This record gives sequence, C-alpha cells and structure tokens, in this order.
Amino acid sequence: MQFIDQAIVEVEAGKGGDGIVAFRREKYVPAGGPSGGNGGKGGSVIFVTDTNLQTLLDFRYKHIFKAENGERGGPNNCTGANGKDLIVEVPCGTTVYDGETDALLCDLIEPGQIFRVAEGGKGGLGNQHFLSNRNRAPEYALPGLEGERKVIRLELKLLAEVGIIGLPNAGKSTLISSLSAARPKIADYPFTTLIPNLGVVKKPSGDGTVFADIPGLIEGASHGTGLGHDFLRHIERTRVLLHLIDATSEDVIADYHTIQSELKAYGRGLEKRPQILALNKIDAVDKETVDLDALALELNHLSFAPVFIISAVTRAGLDGMLQEIWRVVDEVNALEAAEVGV
Repeated sequence: MQFIDQAIVEVEAGKGGDGIVAFRREKYVPAGGPSGGNGGKGGSVIFVTDTNLQTLLDFRYKHIFKAENGERGGPNNCTGANGKDLIVEVPCGTTVYDGETDALLCDLIEPGQIFRVAEGGKGGLGNQHFLSNRNRAPEYALPGLEGERKVIRLELKLLAEVGIIGLPNAGKSTLISSLSAARPKIADYPFTTLIPNLGVVKKPSGDGTVFADIPGLIEGASHGTGLGHDFLRHIERTRVLLHLIDATSEDVIADYHTIQSELKAYGRGLEKRPQILALNKIDAVDKETVDLDALALELNHLSFAPVFIISAVTRAGLDGMLQEIWRVVDEVNALEAAEVGV
C-alpha cells in the first residue's frame, strides 16, 4: 500500500432545486390559487474519519467530489426531494485546509468525527410562497441556490504518542520491529525507511501505545533537503520524542545537534517536546575505544534529558527505556487532562 499524506481536491455541494410556478386545476374549485412547490436542498459534502484508513491514497485517483443536486418543486405544493449528502471517509489525523487561503478549516482527530466541508444550496421558493392579499396569483418562483465549491488541501499527520527520530541508519526501524509487531524494511544502508511506520507497543497495564518510526532526517531537512521535510509534520502530534543516536557514529555529539537544529528550524514547538535519548547499536561498539557512559553523560548535560544505552538488535536496555517512556507519556497525559479540566 502506498503512503500518501497530502492531497488537493475539489469539493462541490449540490445546487438547490428550483421552485416552480403552478396553480390548482381541480374541478369545482374555482380560483384554486398558486400551488407551486419549493425546490429541495442540495446535498452537502461531508468528511468522516475512519480508523481503518491509514493514508490519503484514495484522493490520488479521484480529485473531484460532488454531491447530488436538489430536485425542483412539484405542483400541489409538493417540495422537491433533497439531494443526497456525499460522505467522504478520511483517516484520523487529517487536517483540512482551504486550498486558496491556506486557512485551517478543521482538524479531524477523533474516530467518527464529522465535518461538513461544503454546504448544499438552498432550494428555491415556489409561487405558493408568495401568495398574499395583494397578490392572489403570483406568477414567479425562485431558482435554487448554488452549493459551495472549494479547493481543499488535505494533510495527514499520524496519530502516535511516541515519535522515534534520528539520522538515517540510526536503527529506528530495527527498534520499532523489536518493540512491536511492525515489520518495516530494514537494511544496512541509509534511507531504508521511505514512509513512516506505526507500531503498537504494549504497556505493563495492557494498554497499547502507538510508536511512529519517522524516516531519517538530515541536515537541512526543515528547509526541504532529503526525505525528512516531508515527514516532520508527522511528529507534530506526538507527545514524546525518542531520539535515537547511532553509538558507532564518528561524532555522536554532532549527530545530536543536527537533529535538534532541524527540530528548532521546523518550529511548531517540536524542540520543546519532551525527549528521551537512546544510544543505539552498543552491540557493534568497540568498548575499548568508546566510553559509552561518558558519551551518555555528555548528552545528558547537553539535553537535560534521560539518556539510555541500548541495542535494538539484542534488546539490551530496552526495558529501562520503556519504563521511562511510560512515565513521561503518563505525565504529559495528566498535564493535558488537567489543562482541559481547568
């Protein structure tokens, strides 16, 4: 399945049905009067979130979404049928922007959330509506109104509590495959991961926490260099960032600064997001030439964040790291709940 996280589409609500001019023509009913019915309302275009969808792939092949028009009114004061609403399913985490002004219209996060993106036009009034003491036989009716038409830009931002970030080949895919049932592509070269991968990691309480493996960032990613720029948006919703650093790198500290600089340059508060650092690949480190404890201490002084020494391959150190992740996630959730309560 292709991972598509951006799309531009046109939505068009249905036109309202026209009102009609009609008069009663019944035997033994002289001067029956006007009886033209109103037109029906045009259908609306409605977005509904679906938890079974993980990508905007459907919008790659279909770019125009049009709801039904309302039907014109009928004689005998009959109102025309309303046009059917067009229900369009989108993944949870979809943000809807006006394609012309770039204004945020809606952020669809909750399962089953509904957003009426284009309102159907009102039906026109039939001539029976204009009956008055001064005008006993109105011979005019109103046309239905046009439905809303918009160009919409859709952006998908993955919903995950923990985002795994780091330079290419830091071991992010290996880690998420060790922690969950996710099976991303893994190879011994950079940029193996070309799409974000999601994995559910079980907590001691039995609940599941969603981890997102974000494709490798490189220097300049926040300005469009490499692959990372396209996926930085996916960590906007994460509560905690797990920064994975390759312990076999020639300059671990420089690697740390590269990622932090990109988070800060991208903005949106990512650099202030709670972080946990992990020195990965200790199974491949020459411990006689590399002092892992000293590196961890230096990273701790730089980041003021907890630093763990792990191996995603052998699972060494993963239990302690997960305990800290659960603690920080629970702490962030508690703070958010308190703010909502206030």
